[in-house]
Formats: sequence, structure tokens, C-alpha cells
Amino acid sequence: MPTRHAAVPRPRAARHSRRVRPHHALRNVALVTTAILAFGVTGAAATVQKLQGNIDRVDVSDLVGAAPKPSVTTTPDPDDPNAGMPVNILVLGSDQRDGVNAEIAGAVAGMRSDTAIVVHISADRQRVELVSIPRDSLVDIPSCQMSNGKTSRAKTAMFNEAFATGWDMGGDMASAAACTIRTVQENTGVPIDHFVVVDFSGFQSMIDAIGGVPICIPNDMKDSYSGLDLKAGNQVLNGPAALAFARARHGKGVGDGSDINRIGNQQRLAAAIVQTVLSKNVLTDVPQLVGFLNAATSSLTTDSEFSSSAMVGLAYNMRSISSGNITFMTVPWAPAKSDPNRVEWTSAAATMWGNIAADLPALGTPEVPATPTAPTTTAPTAGATQAPPVAETPVTPTPTETKKAGREAFTAGDTTAVCG
Repeated sequence: MPTRHAAVPRPRAARHSRRVRPHHALRNVALVTTAILAFGVTGAAATVQKLQGNIDRVDVSDLVGAAPKPSVTTTPDPDDPNAGMPVNILVLGSDQRDGVNAEIAGAVAGMRSDTAIVVHISADRQRVELVSIPRDSLVDIPSCQMSNGKTSRAKTAMFNEAFATGWDMGGDMASAAACTIRTVQENTGVPIDHFVVVDFSGFQSMIDAIGGVPICIPNDMKDSYSGLDLKAGNQVLNGPAALAFARARHGKGVGDGSDINRIGNQQRLAAAIVQTVLSKNVLTDVPQLVGFLNAATSSLTTDSEFSSSAMVGLAYNMRSISSGNITFMTVPWAPAKSDPNRVEWTSAAATMWGNIAADLPALGTPEVPATPTAPTTTAPTAGATQAPPVAETPVTPTPTETKKAGREAFTAGDTTAVCG
């Protein structure tokens, strides 16, 4: 029997938001109406409004400025700005240590973002790619405007300094998120449509809302800093345990202490969450979906245009996606020439980001294997003695790791760890 345990927070991504205008209000009404008709749930409107109330929203449009022009050109649906269009969401995990979060991980002043994932959802809603950005990637951080009128100077620094710069100079989430979005867009050429920031308590609530996450723990793991203490074997992580697993970097059996190793654990956990959501039909069962989103949105901050009805519609429209079409990967990287304790992106990263901007598979279209030809047989010579067939002993395949999370791309259907 698997042992039950706990979970981690997830960040978000943002589109160039705007202030709510009358036509946007009408569009939101249309989205809510569509949700009611599509879901057939009596309380759909009230539920969507409840989700809306769960989320802190900030307008970052003036701070982000113009986004890169998307390579994909489509005609948007006036009632659904996402219909028929690819969507790029920047998910950020905040390391905010006040209030409930201080009780979870200890009080620390300021705000940081240790997790960053660009989530690309294809226009046909049949492909999702999640690209992790190592926080110690050396990137070009552009000059950023803050909500208080201050402006930072452009610099080359670790990726997570973009968020910290915005928070420290601007003093609010809008400045921190906007500077991070500008940094992503400048270094990738991928237009960010929305952002999501998830804190510790929100992540734990999301895990508990689906009854925990089954995952293989290949060896004992213990990290006093994050509170992780897991035995080898198949486990079911609850909110606190999953959070500890996602945050752990040091200690027994955790890995080499690198951010890449931690990213691998976070990707494995995210894949396990996907498998759990798909196996429980959360996306096709509207009451379950709304319950899951209610928990998932309990501690979120998003851009002002990412409405609850848009979230519900986006999730519902992905209900037919298969686990094999949900891919986790890390930006192609190498140790930085200037500092071996930092990483820099390789030339393969530019190709990957270009594919995402064009709504093509991030890693390119896989080659179709050639159809095997039937083996040729030689007719036996007349009078020749035929050796009796040798009975083959059936071999039971031994499970093996097929992908190294964090260092190799893998799908939610791949094996990334083996438990006996």
C-alpha cells in the first residue's frame, strides 16, 4: 500500500493585461453564460464568481509594454479571446514568508520567486509543453518600469533577480511580475499572455483537493530545511509532503543540491498531478473541475485579464488531451563560462523558443519510424534436415528509468523513476 504524504506551489504566467473596459465586461458575461450552458450546472454562475473572488488580480499592461508579435495569426472569437489561439502562461512559484506561508516555511522578509515555468497550450488544445527556467540562468534583464514610477537599469544577472528587482524597487506584485514577464519575452521571443503566481498554502490546497498525489520515491529522502522525510517506495503525497518534495535541494537522497535536480523533482511531481487529474476525470466532471479550481485558485495572483471563466473554459477545452501530449522540459543549458555555479542557455534554446512562438512542437516534429520490412526467408534445400525449433524462455521485462527528469524532456506518460 502506498504511504500518504504532502505538496508544492506553482507559479503563473501573464499576458499584456489591460484595465477592464466595457467590452471586456460583456465578454466576461458571455464566458459565464457559455460556462452555464456547456456545464449544465445550476450554480455555475455563482461558482465562477466565487472563483473570481479567490484570486488577487493585478494590471501589468502598462508596465510590461508591447509583447513580441506572435508568429501565429488567427482571428479571435469575440466571446472567448483564447479560442483557436495558442496560450502562453508564465507560472511563478513565490517564496513569500508571511502569514500562513510563514507558518509553513518560516518567516523571511521580502519576496522571491524560485520556480518559473512557461506553459504553452497549443491552439488546438491537444498539446501542452511546460518549460522550466532554472533560477540561476544568466540572462539579460531589461530595464523595468515600476508601479511607483521608478525604473531599473538593464543588466545581465540570474533569472530570478528580475522578480526580486521588481519587488524590491516597486514594492508590489505588479512590478515583480511585469519585470519577470519582460525578461522572459526579451530572452525568448515568446509572447506571454497571462501570468500566475502561486504561494505555498495555495499549492498545498490544490494537492489536497485531488486527494493527494501518488508518486514513486526511488530512495529514502530527508531534507531538514524543507521538512522532507520520505521512505523509498510508492507514496501518496498530501499537500505538506508534496510541497517539501518540490522545495528540497539538500540532505539525504535528495540529489546533488543543484537547482536542476530540484527542477527534476518538481517536474516529476507535476507529471504525477497531471496523471491524477486525468485518471480521476477531473477535467470532464464539471463539479470536480470547479472544486479543483476552487482550491487551486485559493492563493493565486494573476493578471487582470485571466478571468475565472477563462480558466474554467481553458481547462474544460483540454479535457480530451492525453498524457503523452503533455511534455515537461528544461531550457537547454550548459554551465556558464563565467561561473560554473551558474548556467547559460545553449543554441538549442533559441530553436525551442522559436518553435513555441510559432505554435509548433517545442522539440520539433518527431520522425516517423520507417515501416519494418518482413524478413526474407530461404526455402530449405531438398532432403536437408531441419533443426527443431528452440523454445524460448519468456522474459519478464524489468522496469527501467526511461527519462531523467530535469535533464531530459519527458511526457506525463513516461517513466521517470522505478519503485520495486
